[in-house]
Amino acid sequence: MAKTKTVYKKSPGLSDFPLSYCPGCTHGVIHKLVAECLTELDVLERSVGIGSVGCSALNYDFFSFDMFQAAHGRAPAVATGLKRVRPDTMVFTYQGDGDLASIGIAEAIHAAHRGENITIVFVNNAIYGMTGGQMAPTTLVGQKTTTSPDGRDPQHSGFPLRIAEMMATIPGATYVERVSVHDPKHVNKAKKALKKAFEIQKNNQGFSLIEFISTCPVNWGMTPKEAIDWAVDNMIPYYPLGVYKDKTKEDNA
Repeated sequence: MAKTKTVYKKSPGLSDFPLSYCPGCTHGVIHKLVAECLTELDVLERSVGIGSVGCSALNYDFFSFDMFQAAHGRAPAVATGLKRVRPDTMVFTYQGDGDLASIGIAEAIHAAHRGENITIVFVNNAIYGMTGGQMAPTTLVGQKTTTSPDGRDPQHSGFPLRIAEMMATIPGATYVERVSVHDPKHVNKAKKALKKAFEIQKNNQGFSLIEFISTCPVNWGMTPKEAIDWAVDNMIPYYPLGVYKDKTKEDNA
């Protein structure tokens, strides 16, 4: 009998609980990257994730390590308390745009200003995913949602928030990068960025935030393929990918 060779297996950072995200949603890809990075950095056994409200509230079922559930938008505050009490713990928040960029924006801003040694995983799909597809702070101008059926009007609702750019202006922030997972090349780049963010925390170098451009095919009213194409054609031009701040390079210059 021919020997079989294992070429890929699920990360031990993921549980056996079946993912319940909608078809085409990229939360599953981002979960995979989180689990792989923590495993490769050998910190899985001392990692704790903080979920908040929205689709991120589901992730305590999908990771194999400890997870906390925070009130809406308060994940950075909970992460701050945990990290200060247990500084050797690898602490990250996992938040959507409806959570972090809206009710939770103050918590994220102040955590960055304090230079808290935590990592924020920020998933931007330009809409409230779990609660019915309402307009989010990141919804693009002209984008239709259940609460902006004619498209977002900046004269009425203002312009979409660019979180990575805003966070990069904060003196206490160490590392801020925006990534995407729309194809294998960008998935690999996203993993590199996320792993660096966790390494920064492991080395006690302070606050980091990785923003992921994601999709929400169901609430966008698209097929998974259409949603990927829409994100590339519409979201990335407004939310350009790249490193927005890296104090580790500045410190080594």
